[in-house]
Amino acid sequence: MTKGLYILGEKAYPLIYGEEERKRIAKHVDIYAEPQTAESVQQDMSILADVEVIFSGWGGPHVDAEFLAAAKNLKAVFYGAGSVRGIVSDAFWQQGLQITSAASANAVPVAEYTISQILFSLKRGWQQVSNLRQNGPEAWKHLPMPGAFGTKVGIVSLGVIARIVCEKLAAYDVQILAYDPFADNLVFEQLGAERCSLEELFAQADVVSLHAPNLPETHGMITGELFASMKENTTFINTARGAIVNEAEMIDVLTKRPDIGAILDVTFPEPPVADSPLYTLPNVVLTPHIAGSVEAECRRMGQYMAQELERYLSNQPLKWGITRKQFQTMA
Repeated sequence: MTKGLYILGEKAYPLIYGEEERKRIAKHVDIYAEPQTAESVQQDMSILADVEVIFSGWGGPHVDAEFLAAAKNLKAVFYGAGSVRGIVSDAFWQQGLQITSAASANAVPVAEYTISQILFSLKRGWQQVSNLRQNGPEAWKHLPMPGAFGTKVGIVSLGVIARIVCEKLAAYDVQILAYDPFADNLVFEQLGAERCSLEELFAQADVVSLHAPNLPETHGMITGELFASMKENTTFINTARGAIVNEAEMIDVLTKRPDIGAILDVTFPEPPVADSPLYTLPNVVLTPHIAGSVEAECRRMGQYMAQELERYLSNQPLKWGITRKQFQTMA
């Protein structure tokens, strides 16, 4: 029977791998030790001697040359979370090991959050709430709003999450504008999205949703100039990473343009510093990084990994496997 270990954060383990997921995995894998953490493995690397498959997630180990020297039988890593950047290393790829990620599972709640906020933003919902709260019954009339008929939704980067968002938006009477220099025309066609430049997208869209990967090349790519170019009564949504936005420039524009709204599930730093204007600007809505998998939603990621295990043991292609080439452009 294939030998396996759970190696991930102590709190992440029961969240991602619930009883049902553990039973499903145990049918095929001999989990020969108690769940481990990156720290416990570092203290006693001999525990890795027999491991062939690792089930991981948030807080998982960095599988570098030292790790692999102890895990000589390792063949595959099943990462029950999103980005694998903290897991893989050059040594990992050189060994030709397989890795699969539950990024597609984590994408589901992010897309759901995004759709909810796009639709609410087209009604300028949060601004309506703020206006009534501040001004009471005298403000009992709606503010100008784009609405969700014939309006334009801008999607920045067409990764896994954004593609789900576009597919869900097909049910509504909106036009999708998208910016992604790496996606080919077929992707745009399949998603029903119009290709445009980043500048065109910000200038034309009634709501902009950011989904770009967090890479050195993307840091600060959303500038104050882009925010300043937005039409009246528009909204910016960020469920990607805060560092992709030039936050100081964004705050400057939002201070000058109360008609623009920003819904930020991520910031940089996270959380914002105590005196950040993001806490007090009336046209900013902050949520504490809740768009991704939380609580029971995390088990979807464990289910995806259990499914991948069954494909792996049946010598089928991994549905969510990641190659070194794919890894280069991933968050």
